Amino acid sequence: MVKDSMATKSHQFTLSPQAEDATGTTREIKGRIKSTVSEIVSYLKGPGAGKQPDDLSFIKKGGASENPPQFWRDWRWQLRHAIRDISTVEQVLGIRFQREEREQLQKTIDTFPLNITPYYLSLIDVDDYAHDPIFRQAFPSPKELTVEHYERADPLAEEKDSPCSCITHRYPDRVLFLVSNTCAMYCRHCTRKRKVGDNDSIPGKDEIEHGIEYIRNTPQIRDVLLSGGDPFMLSDEHLDWILTELRSIPHVEVIRIGTRAPVTLPFRVTDGLVAVLKKHHPLWVNMQFNHPKEMTGSAENAVAKLANAGIPLGNQSVLLAGINDCPRIMKELVHQLVKNRIRPYYLYQCDLSEGISHFRTPVSKGIEIMENLIGHTSGFAVPRYVIDAPGGGGKIPVFPNYLLTWSVHKVVLRNYEGVICTYQEPANYDRIFCNGDCSDCKLQLNIDRADESKVVGIAKLLADYDDTTTLIPENNNRLERRQENGG
Repeated sequence: MVKDSMATKSHQFTLSPQAEDATGTTREIKGRIKSTVSEIVSYLKGPGAGKQPDDLSFIKKGGASENPPQFWRDWRWQLRHAIRDISTVEQVLGIRFQREEREQLQKTIDTFPLNITPYYLSLIDVDDYAHDPIFRQAFPSPKELTVEHYERADPLAEEKDSPCSCITHRYPDRVLFLVSNTCAMYCRHCTRKRKVGDNDSIPGKDEIEHGIEYIRNTPQIRDVLLSGGDPFMLSDEHLDWILTELRSIPHVEVIRIGTRAPVTLPFRVTDGLVAVLKKHHPLWVNMQFNHPKEMTGSAENAVAKLANAGIPLGNQSVLLAGINDCPRIMKELVHQLVKNRIRPYYLYQCDLSEGISHFRTPVSKGIEIMENLIGHTSGFAVPRYVIDAPGGGGKIPVFPNYLLTWSVHKVVLRNYEGVICTYQEPANYDRIFCNGDCSDCKLQLNIDRADESKVVGIAKLLADYDDTTTLIPENNNRLERRQENGG
């Protein structure tokens, strides 16, 4: 559960004098932009500056405008004027909630706060906002107050796998490094609602340094994923410092950054930020586009800057009920991604976080979507459908069944069309039996930087040099009975 301190942050959508001076827009609107939504709306709409326009739905067009005003493209202005209360949403979109619904929405915000950038709000179709994929990802639902018995504040047990503050070390050679707790927008389906935006969980410099030291002192770590919150919400200088420290560690080969800024605040991808990122190759950036509607002109410009800087781009979508749980929507999304040089990486089954059961689909829906992607579009446009195992088991890939059966000499397969075929197994395979003695192996392997002597999990059962024959879960009743009986 998110701490109550998060619920005290609501403020009105206003324009400060500092923002006016910084953007230089005052001359354009007759000397001064006053701190009301109506006057900002009036300016963007055009005629009648300074008067309340009859239609506030311009904001849905503002983000897609080919030539928006300068202050609109200032990412700091967008953050300062994030919408955090129901009244402003009603005023900007020209909608009105019934009293009972409004009370339930306020209770929801008191627990899981509202935070939407003006840009992202501008993408909402006000004529059908209740079904709009932007609105449903950004605006609260009273359904979030329903917490199922199996839901958890930390569904992936990230804190149990945390050797020190800010670090989750789950996989052998890589770590999750939580360097920020701030996002441009609070996604309603967020798996880290317990932390994002909570003042009590902002990582200080000492905590970041502690995390860096852990990485420095753990030589098996070759891959570091920066996440949060959103690392792009840090200043260029602070992010540069973190990346510089990580780059100074010899065994860190790859740094990744997970961000949703190109989706919810594309103006954050400035030339200055890109210049910082270019200094620290090899560096990868993964984003979260969940719907084709999010791929606006501004978003395309942002990802183009990153791609042109030589940064490999990936996308990790979340399967969300009522938003993208449709094969046609998902196919259009992956096509938009690859067209913009973004590799679809993961399609996540929605986690078991508190209050998001209304976003979850059955796993069968994900399988259906994969059936409509595999073979029906380019292979590199097909993401891996995964379930992040509750309790910290890691990502488990889930696929349709293509392997039907097999014998000692044939494998029976089916393709995406339902065509069934056989694959002939080799009759004279010169088997490679691995006993762990790499110096005596006839395969050419550079082992200077790879130590595969320690295997875990299923790999243990496949390794000839490990004596493990069975993996036994804890608290196995049958084996406990054996021990009790002296077996």
